[in-house]
Amino acid sequence: MTHTVSINDSQRLQLAPLATPNRLLLGPGPSNAHPAVLQAMNTSPVGHLDPAFLALMDEIQSLLRYVWQTENPLTIAVSGTGTAAMEATIANVTEPGDVVLIGVAGYFGNRLVDMAGRYGADVRTITKPWGQVFNLDEIRTALETHRPAILALVHAETSTGARQPLEGVGDLCREFGTLLLVDTVTSLGGVPIFLDNWGVDLAYSCSQKGLGCSPGASPFTMSPRAVEKLQNRRSKVANWYLDMNLLSKYWGTERTYHHTAPINLYYALREALRLVAEEGLANCWQRHQKNVEYLWDSLEDIGLSMHVEREYRLPTLTTVRIPEGVDGKAIARKLLDEHNIEIGGGLGELAGKVWRVGLMGFNSRKESVDRLLEALRQVLPK
Repeated sequence: MTHTVSINDSQRLQLAPLATPNRLLLGPGPSNAHPAVLQAMNTSPVGHLDPAFLALMDEIQSLLRYVWQTENPLTIAVSGTGTAAMEATIANVTEPGDVVLIGVAGYFGNRLVDMAGRYGADVRTITKPWGQVFNLDEIRTALETHRPAILALVHAETSTGARQPLEGVGDLCREFGTLLLVDTVTSLGGVPIFLDNWGVDLAYSCSQKGLGCSPGASPFTMSPRAVEKLQNRRSKVANWYLDMNLLSKYWGTERTYHHTAPINLYYALREALRLVAEEGLANCWQRHQKNVEYLWDSLEDIGLSMHVEREYRLPTLTTVRIPEGVDGKAIARKLLDEHNIEIGGGLGELAGKVWRVGLMGFNSRKESVDRLLEALRQVLPK
């Protein structure tokens, strides 16, 4: 006799229609998506090999090249969050024994160290206090000392709010026969990026920050120099799902089945990229800069200070020092519970020392700053 499992009273509550709070997401990500992006996600899906979807993939590739300012043929969206695209860069060009030099000045530099080590790299690091950046002399000295196959730098360190200057780094890497790998997770769409002019060979990002989309479809690009290293590997890429030898056949002219793509997330990404192109990339960068300067000035007006020097602050994410004697977690919880506003706390060395405030994508508006400031005036101690 077959027995069925009954639903108890607590489980019946889970059968109610979905109800979620309407938050203003001003943390390190995700950010609120543009209404047109949400509408695109609500569109009926087609098959992942449907000619209409394949045409949309081509549009995504073209738009990604625009927002990254690159002509790299191998420019795609990885079916996964930004961390998947991050791992894809490491997996495809790292072989056991390769010297990989990583600039660590925050949480995500350390994550690159962990990933590279798992692929058998001989990992070397250069370090800076969290919130500071590397200069060209320091990078040159490190390249001379370690002679790495790959140099990895975080352009926008999400844990600190610092922007790493990249002008001239690519030229140094070419001088030493090194590939330049760059994390643009918190910069793409909101911070000026010129991958080709800067000589960047590998880059990755995410969809839910400066592009104002939902997480799950993450930009990835490789220069011809990086593709050459991929093609000359002595061993297979150690990650099947992220192997660009396979993925490039799905995104390229062959259209070979690889996996079932998250159709609706790609709809959303295409729409988010279209909105950036419609606004104009330079205008988008200027909007982020204008609004974050308004945020900085407004925060200083109420007695708060920033963690990073103004010259190197990100226009997409600001680390705000928590005043002495203030319970940072309690303030963030009050903002959430009483005002439906999310801000982030510090990570790693900055845990308990800063709040992380994001102004990214659709949320980079004066109205967002005004709403946060009004709420802070109510929840902060006098």
